[in-house]
Amino acid sequence: MTMLRFIAGRRPAFGHAFQGLKHVLLTQLNARLHLVATILVIISALLFRLDTLEWAILIIAIGLVWITEIINTALEALVDLVTPQYHPLAKVAKDTGAAAVLMASCVAMLLGFIVFLPHFLRWLSKIIPNP
Repeated sequence: MTMLRFIAGRRPAFGHAFQGLKHVLLTQLNARLHLVATILVIISALLFRLDTLEWAILIIAIGLVWITEIINTALEALVDLVTPQYHPLAKVAKDTGAAAVLMASCVAMLLGFIVFLPHFLRWLSKIIPNP
């Protein structure tokens, strides 16, 4: 089996995955905020000309946030399917899923701060003269 035939055979699976991503972006406000943050981080990384390790750290941080957001959206949909009415355990499932996204976002922000701070300070020192 050639590589092209293998990839072509997986096209429906990719289509489903992109439909899931589209659903997340269209229905989740936080996902759209993550998209804006992702774009701003990438633009900043390009402007500061980050090295390979810094890019890797940012890509992992961005991926962590997106993965948790997507899983949280799936978890919320599953909970709503199983129990459309209020249930305390459904609340726990939804709240802990949201907490996972919050934690991933906090980790990503800390990593971004660690990566960008030296570059920002270096840039700042160029535009503000030393007394």
